[in-house]
Amino acid sequence: MYDGEGSDNGPKGTYEIYRAEGDALYKQGNYRKSIESYSLALEIREGDRACLVARSRCHLQLGDNAKALEDAETCLSDDPEYHKGIFAKAEALYCKGEFELALVFYHRGNKLRPELHEFRLGIQKAKEAIDNAVGTPQAVKLTKEGDLSFFAKQDEKTKLKKPGASFTYGRATAGSEQKKRPPPKSGTEKTVRQLLGELYGDKEFLEKLLKETDTSSKNGQQIYDLACDGLHYLDTRTDFWRQQKPMYSRKREKQDRLKGKQKKGNHENYVMIQLERIDQDQVEGKPEESLKRAQKTLTYVQNLNDSDISNYKEITASLYSCIGNAYLEMGNYKRALVNHNKDLDLANENDLTEAKSRALDNLGRVHARSGEFAKAIEVWEDKVPMSKSALESTWLFHEIGRCYLESGRFDVARGYGERALEAAHEAHDDEWKLHAGVLIAQALVKLQDYKGAAKSFEEALELSRDMNDEVAENAIKSALNDVNKKMAHQTEEVSKASDPEQEQNDGKQQEQSEETEQTGEQSAAPEELPTEETTE
Repeated sequence: MYDGEGSDNGPKGTYEIYRAEGDALYKQGNYRKSIESYSLALEIREGDRACLVARSRCHLQLGDNAKALEDAETCLSDDPEYHKGIFAKAEALYCKGEFELALVFYHRGNKLRPELHEFRLGIQKAKEAIDNAVGTPQAVKLTKEGDLSFFAKQDEKTKLKKPGASFTYGRATAGSEQKKRPPPKSGTEKTVRQLLGELYGDKEFLEKLLKETDTSSKNGQQIYDLACDGLHYLDTRTDFWRQQKPMYSRKREKQDRLKGKQKKGNHENYVMIQLERIDQDQVEGKPEESLKRAQKTLTYVQNLNDSDISNYKEITASLYSCIGNAYLEMGNYKRALVNHNKDLDLANENDLTEAKSRALDNLGRVHARSGEFAKAIEVWEDKVPMSKSALESTWLFHEIGRCYLESGRFDVARGYGERALEAAHEAHDDEWKLHAGVLIAQALVKLQDYKGAAKSFEEALELSRDMNDEVAENAIKSALNDVNKKMAHQTEEVSKASDPEQEQNDGKQQEQSEETEQTGEQSAAPEELPTEETTE
């Protein structure tokens, strides 16, 4: 940690330093210190979503599911559609054993970002955990008399709850007959051993401790109670791990998938793996490999139908989007437009709101990259009403403003820059505040409002310094110097225009200066240039 972080002056580091330190410590497996760094970063930039998600992930690694859930919910309080926050909340709920609620949030994230494989995997593991927890339903014969066993059990509990006596799981306190009754075992010893792994040795020790502990003394009773608590915890975790599938089972399944061993009819599993690899190729900058895999997967999917794979239309649309993005990175704008239009057509035909939003984003990017700014503006303006967050709005307004700037409509560009800046303030995002401020300044320069441009550049410069973005800071400084020169020249021109006599005197002085130079040149001519007679 950095010196002086506990001093009265507060932490000496910046948000970026503490955030980077937290990331490095997380990669090293030092989750507790990572949490400390993220917490310091959050003191500097309160409510930062990225830090909250990262700290939630650390809490999960330490088994503190409640705090992980708390950070995830705080992250979603400002933007309920933030997909990383949704995934963090789903993971926290899953680890708490609330599989049904976790499944709801996995589905919500998958609807927002169907191209991300983590949501698809989350849906799959949550469904499996629910199936394992519920099991196969047993046939129950209903009679008109009804089942009174519930009320009988309640009567038994009421009888047991007498003054001076209370019961807890596996132990008893003063006023009741002591019974050494450890928690029940979860399945066979072989299964428990596989599920617990290294913790199985702790379980054996606690069981032995229960048998050998004399509860007649106060210390003995305390030891017995602590051992019961430990066994209760291990038993609970065993049930949880069994429901989400044993690690060895999931590892074997992953190996089978990587080797391409599919069971008959397991089309969805195959497509999910391919989508994951397509995403990976795109992230690693391999558009050719991504294109080939996406085309092959699309052919595979087109030979199926709705009954063979869930979300058939969404997956097909997503594959067209992947193909379009690959063509865009390869510079083939024509084919990129064809595939993104197919994505949009599928979205419109099947009322897929998220797919439509994605297709409009991509179509705008293709038009902008190919220099067709009017078409990009048209597409993105259709997308504006579909924006679900302030951050998405600021990106849209900024891109539309850039297109207007490139098209020469500087006043409209400035208006969109101001809308982008307003949305960035609402989203509390400094990076987009910086981009929007620069856009406004550039539009004002084109409009020859150098004073307003200088003010916008100065605000952007301050932001770049706060963000420690040296590249942006240097670029803005250079632009600001140019604006100050133009502003000085403009002031000089205005001053001359307001004083005609001074301008006339300046004109006379300039004429006299030119005449003097010409006279000097003429007088110097005989000395410098030889005449024809001399040459002869």
